[in-house]
Amino acid sequence: MSSRIFQSIMLQIKEASDRTIGVIDETGTVISCTDLSIIGKRRNLSEEQLEDIADGIVRADGAVFKPLATFGNSFDFAAFVEGDDDFAVSICQIASIALNGAKQSHDEKHDKATFIKNIILDNILPGDIYVRSRELHFDIDVPYAVFLIRLEGRNDLAAVDMLQNMFPDRQRDFVISVSETDIALVKEVTSDTDSKELMAIAKQIEETIGSELYMRAMIGIGTVTEHLRELAGSFKAAQVAIEVGKVFDSEKVIIAYESLGIGRLIYQLPTTLCEMFLSEVFKKNTIDSLDAETIFTINKFFENNLNVSETSRKLFVHRNTLVYRLEKIKKLTGLDLREFDHAIIFKVALMVRKYLASREPKY
Repeated sequence: MSSRIFQSIMLQIKEASDRTIGVIDETGTVISCTDLSIIGKRRNLSEEQLEDIADGIVRADGAVFKPLATFGNSFDFAAFVEGDDDFAVSICQIASIALNGAKQSHDEKHDKATFIKNIILDNILPGDIYVRSRELHFDIDVPYAVFLIRLEGRNDLAAVDMLQNMFPDRQRDFVISVSETDIALVKEVTSDTDSKELMAIAKQIEETIGSELYMRAMIGIGTVTEHLRELAGSFKAAQVAIEVGKVFDSEKVIIAYESLGIGRLIYQLPTTLCEMFLSEVFKKNTIDSLDAETIFTINKFFENNLNVSETSRKLFVHRNTLVYRLEKIKKLTGLDLREFDHAIIFKVALMVRKYLASREPKY
């Protein structure tokens, strides 16, 4: 608990009373006070008197002491008011109410962020989520979206601060440092939030990191959850989005899990199964027998939905030239890309090849 949280209360109380009012920690040291000159000094209290404070109001060392709310029989902090009369007791009780409110608010903010971090990292049992959410007054049925921000290089603390400034509502949005390169934003959304809105948020984050911190970041967008227990799944989806995006959409810096398509399935396949698929599809020649120009033509053909006329126009070649190239591909691979079924097989094969290339060790 930061002493400055208490000190802000002290500054307000000072205007309402001429008594010296403050807070001591468990050692009896003054950590905040209306009289700044005694901060850091230790009250003249014995161990027995400190133990007595945990049980209720105590008059000692010319002051009245009252413990602040905590767990167990000991105390972490206690309010005190100079004087041992009944008026001092009344002021001490009123001061402790204000201090307890500030302490609870601070603790809840901290505990909620820790709670969310434990959920997304799967460090808490599902049953404990219900119990802990009630303790923290957390609404478990509010929809959230998880954004995973992966920075190039090390995780800069400035990026965490910047994100917290972008999303300042600490009760609804949580910025969590996950690793040396990863920061998670768990953002409260509405039930009708669509992919365009999520993409707009991610774009704002990416542009702000670039313009203010001069850093490059990849952002994975997880699924929208309907319950707190689904946050871990959304976080993993954001991780998968980044990993799959690096393989199949390397030019993109923002990737949504829901837009991964078949790449999401291929990424989860064992490499032996992928190699077997390629060998079965390309019985005549391997896919590596196709030159760069041919691969470029194939990709353009797919981009234009297997439309020969549109593809030839985009490639600035005669329609017959494109037909000739497609016939050449058919002879080499046995697959006619003008047929929908063959085109699907070839498209998947290209993605499998790209996936296998990404798994090869880099020296």
